[in-house]
Amino acid sequence: MIVLENENMKVNKGLLFFGILMIFAGVFTWFNPDTALLAIALYLGVIFLVGGISYLSAFFSVHSGGLLALGLLDIIVGAILISNLGITVASLPVLLAIWVLCVGVIQIAFSVDAKYSGLIFWKWTLASGILGVLFGFLILSHPTIGMFTISLILGSYLIMYGALGIGEYFTLKKILNNLKETE
Repeated sequence: MIVLENENMKVNKGLLFFGILMIFAGVFTWFNPDTALLAIALYLGVIFLVGGISYLSAFFSVHSGGLLALGLLDIIVGAILISNLGITVASLPVLLAIWVLCVGVIQIAFSVDAKYSGLIFWKWTLASGILGVLFGFLILSHPTIGMFTISLILGSYLIMYGALGIGEYFTLKKILNNLKETE
C-alpha cells in the first residue's frame, strides 16, 4: 500500500506488521494443536482487528475498494472471534474457512485490478487467492477434520498469507524507490 503523506509517497508499514503477525500466528498454530484452540480464537481475533484497522487506515489514504473490503471483513471476523470465545471454539474451523474463502475471492479480484494497473505482484496475489479459495472449500467439505490437521493447514496458510504481505511490502517499497530515482 503506497500512501501519500505530507506530499511524499511512502509504503504503509501496516502491511509489513500484519504479515509478521500472521507468520507468528501460523507458527503458534503448528506447535500447539491440542491446547491452542481457545488461544487461537483470541489471538486471531486480536490479529484480525489490528489487521482490519491497518487495512482501513490504508483505505483512507488510497481509497481502494479491496482495502476497504479486507479491512471490514477482518474487523468483523476479529470481533466475532473475541466476543464469543465459547461458540468460536466449536465453530472455529467453519469461521476460518469462510474467512479464507472471502479473502481468497477478494485477493483474486484485487489481482485482476493490480494486473491492469501494471503492478508486478499481481500473480502472487492471484496465487494466494486461489489457494485460499481451495483451502476454504477443503475445510468446509470436511468439517470433522481433526484439530491437528486444521492446525497444520491453517498454520501453513497463515504463514503464506503473512509472507505474501511482507513480500508485497518490500515489492512496493522497491517500486517506490525506483520511482524516486527516476525523478
